[in-house]
Amino acid sequence: MARRILEITGTEAEAFLQGLVTNDVRRLDRGLVYAALLTPQGKYLADFFLLRRDGAIWLDVAADLAPALMQRLSLYRLRADVSIAETDRKVRRGTGPAPAGALPDPRHPDLGWRLYGAEAGSDGTDFDRIRVAHCIPETGVELTPETYILEAGFERLNGVDFRKGCYVGQEVTARMKHKAALKKGLTLVAVHGEAPVGSAITTAEGKTAGTLYTQAGGRGIAWLRFDRATPGMSAGEARLDPLCLDAGTQASAAAGDAPTVSWRLC
Repeated sequence: MARRILEITGTEAEAFLQGLVTNDVRRLDRGLVYAALLTPQGKYLADFFLLRRDGAIWLDVAADLAPALMQRLSLYRLRADVSIAETDRKVRRGTGPAPAGALPDPRHPDLGWRLYGAEAGSDGTDFDRIRVAHCIPETGVELTPETYILEAGFERLNGVDFRKGCYVGQEVTARMKHKAALKKGLTLVAVHGEAPVGSAITTAEGKTAGTLYTQAGGRGIAWLRFDRATPGMSAGEARLDPLCLDAGTQASAAAGDAPTVSWRLC
């Protein structure tokens, strides 16, 4: 997916972003920060990476979202000492030995590194297979304007901070965090057969259960109503069985440890 790198400069650049995005911008001193911008109603507008470079903050976002994101950021800028401009920098990705200057992808260790400079592309890694293995959503595929980030796994992917203070959409996100349990969201399913991305999922009884997205290696990322996630679901010509994140993975994520994701049949 093509990317655009925006450059945010000015004496108030960090404070400006801190009041808008889902993650703690002060973490830029440690490397890449994965975050999102939400609507006031808590729904997804864009996800991106932030990094500190050459006295500025660079924002790495999907090219299709860059114009609208620049417009939205400019709307919030008001009188702050902040400038936002598109650059000609590019991003390379890979999972092999990291070249000098590359930064680890903060979402999951298996996603490798990102290098910012004059060249775009990747080292040939099948990133969709990695995403499916760890239920990592993609801009414009699993992440849409109807997405709530906690239903998309942003806490597990180091994309949201609950101690940083206010940001746009924070109130809705915090309420979802403190509910007893999410009733729907992205999860993995075992896929027997194939179905187009976006296929509706139905239960064996014919009830609507969700939507099937990216598939690889006999698994798929699906948005499901958890109360209807039962064996023998279908999407197009494919049969689906739900997979569950094991307790050890959830405990590691809660403790802030590097995730070792394990999924099993529910």
